[in-house]
Amino acid sequence: MIVVVTGTGTEVGKTWFTAATIDALRADGRSVVARKPVQSFDPADAHPTDADVLARATGELPETVCPRPRWLPKAVAPPMAADALGLPSFTIAELAVEVRAGTGADDAILFVEGAGGARSPIAEDGDTVALAHALAADVVVIVADAGLGTINAVRLTVAALGNWTPIVALNRFDARDELHIANRDWLRARDGYEVVTDPAQLAAALTLRGSPRARS
Repeated sequence: MIVVVTGTGTEVGKTWFTAATIDALRADGRSVVARKPVQSFDPADAHPTDADVLARATGELPETVCPRPRWLPKAVAPPMAADALGLPSFTIAELAVEVRAGTGADDAILFVEGAGGARSPIAEDGDTVALAHALAADVVVIVADAGLGTINAVRLTVAALGNWTPIVALNRFDARDELHIANRDWLRARDGYEVVTDPAQLAAALTLRGSPRARS
């Protein structure tokens, strides 16, 4: 099963939520791999890169999660970073081929994390929506902040996806916060989205979608 993870924007916690979901799946005995097709980052930032975080969750090497040529030390959209650094441009098709290479067992869940929001450029010729199409993703997960502006951001992202019925993951959800609760309930009851509020719930939802009954 190929799971593409995108967000309603930057800094919504895609990598943390993905890594924690991987932890939950592996604790349940599932085989999981992760790919960050390309990452751009501030080289002065002492925090681990997305590839480092995902690699710790899966037990892979960071260079396996994201090929070393796709580590772009400039904190702008990846194709912009490549251009600024004087590196060759790359396409969605090239990223898709690299993602599919060496992903292990057929029954493994493959997480593919995009860059920024769903429409943020990830290659010279496309964004995470285009990558999800190129990979024929089975599931798309939208990570959103749980607070103010969530409903608008989620609706716009779902509209951008088009073909998929996504799972919406509300990050930083606080069950004591009335706004968080209202956003979750609106997205579920009025908009009809499948909404989870913690990584364990996402792991369970993905397990259900990957079951033989769900695929039949």
